[in-house]
Amino acid sequence: MKTLKIAIQKSGRLNEKSVELLKNCGLNFENYKSSLISPVSNFPLEILFLRDDDIPEYVQDGIADLGIVGENVIEETEVKVNYLQRLGFGKCSLKIAVPNNNSITKLEQLNGKSIATTYPVILGKFLKNQGIQADIRTISGSVEISPGLGLADAICDLVSTGGTLKSNGLVPFSDVMSSEAVLICNESNCESDLIKELVQRIQSVLRAKETKYVVLNVHRDNLNDVIALLPGVKSPSVVPLAEDNWVAVHTVIPERDFWDRISQLKQAGAQGIVVMPIEKIIL
Repeated sequence: MKTLKIAIQKSGRLNEKSVELLKNCGLNFENYKSSLISPVSNFPLEILFLRDDDIPEYVQDGIADLGIVGENVIEETEVKVNYLQRLGFGKCSLKIAVPNNNSITKLEQLNGKSIATTYPVILGKFLKNQGIQADIRTISGSVEISPGLGLADAICDLVSTGGTLKSNGLVPFSDVMSSEAVLICNESNCESDLIKELVQRIQSVLRAKETKYVVLNVHRDNLNDVIALLPGVKSPSVVPLAEDNWVAVHTVIPERDFWDRISQLKQAGAQGIVVMPIEKIIL
């Protein structure tokens, strides 16, 4: 049986979440910080720990079958790979930022200005689409200090919380692209049974994170009102209780609707509501 290879970030903001996701898929391996390869003991898979900039090319060239990397890296390296699954972590935005004492308020005011970035390809395409002609200055390292040193009028960099920009006297000016971690595969090898099985495991973990398992008690007179508020995977399970005319209802609730639904359920007559996390959901 062929052994799959999946490339993930060796160190950085995506490493911890990538390792956590794979371990939640039931894969047993060691997160070797000093090693390039870590074998999985209970699944035909090897994990490659690489620089994030190298991951898309490794997948494109078939050295790795799969990869977990930020969309921004894929766009910047311009590789040809297939997206299999958005993973919901590593979310950030590539933004143009300017000094907070700057008079620039419109995109067209960037014409003739200089912009420092580590993402010249993405920025170049964005400026071209906006009809802006600016001097793109490619910098490795701390882009945020460029305006303060007189190296550029603005910067284009990844922003998560905005704290780094603020501490360097910068304010976000324009969104260039949004990014999150994605699972990618080689264009010619996305349909193998092993890849499908691994993707199914990943999707089951992601679904579980998005839902809560709920058990509640309700009088039969209020059962229909409660059920109307509880769309489950198919439909809620209803189990009779020892007390006459009372039942226990089991279902799942999307995380995004959790608090609104709980309030509505109590108003509809639900009691003894128990909410639990879900480890996996396999459809």
